[in-house]
Amino acid sequence: MKLGIEGRVAIVHGAGGGLGSAIALALAEEGVKVVVCDISEEALEHADRLLAQTGSEHMTLVWDLADRNSLRKLDDVVAKLGTVDILVNNSGGPPPSKAHAVDRVLWASHFDSMVLSLISMADAVIPGMKERGWGRIITSASSGVIAPIPNLGISNTLRSALVGWSKTLASELGQFGITSNIIVPGRIATARIRQLDQARAKREGRPVEAVIADSVSTIPVGRYGKPDEYGAVATFLASERASYITGSIVRVDGGYIPNI
Repeated sequence: MKLGIEGRVAIVHGAGGGLGSAIALALAEEGVKVVVCDISEEALEHADRLLAQTGSEHMTLVWDLADRNSLRKLDDVVAKLGTVDILVNNSGGPPPSKAHAVDRVLWASHFDSMVLSLISMADAVIPGMKERGWGRIITSASSGVIAPIPNLGISNTLRSALVGWSKTLASELGQFGITSNIIVPGRIATARIRQLDQARAKREGRPVEAVIADSVSTIPVGRYGKPDEYGAVATFLASERASYITGSIVRVDGGYIPNI
């Protein structure tokens, strides 16, 4: 199947590692010109080496989503690669927390970095997408937007806000050839999942291997997912072939999420 996106320009946030890196790599392998963004310069160097192996044109940018001035870097993107056709919103997750008794300042800080920053990013690229009559906005969320995850109160709440935003965006932009979708990971083997498994093991006073075994036992396919499997689904959603998919939540979870 030809995905029809060779030569398109994509910007991927949180692409220095984990799911973001997997998405950036999958897009590059399809001939997409990828802008790899991350807050960590060291992580970007690693991602740069990976994408260089694809032979696809790309660039790296140190980008702090919490810093609104970072939007000015879009001028550099346009100057080097062209206007953005594909936006992959992917922000880091907040620390484990309850949904109550959380300091208001902490709520506000994460709302700004996890929600408002992504909305501002989309607002910056949508005008160009409308002019060209083509665009893809893909927001990586969490399984907590479908089945809230214990002790991830901030994440469950704020990522759910993005689901409502993405769905509304889809209804507003469909007439312009722009799609907006949410992609949801299950237990994908990344550093973030390892961190959450370790936190649970510490909280429950158990070995991390036991926690992982418990998680795997709840996944119908019997294993954690691979980052490249997640990247492949995101790349399909970014493709010409996915032009009739919008306003959706797409699960990449091996059957892990119990809800229908």
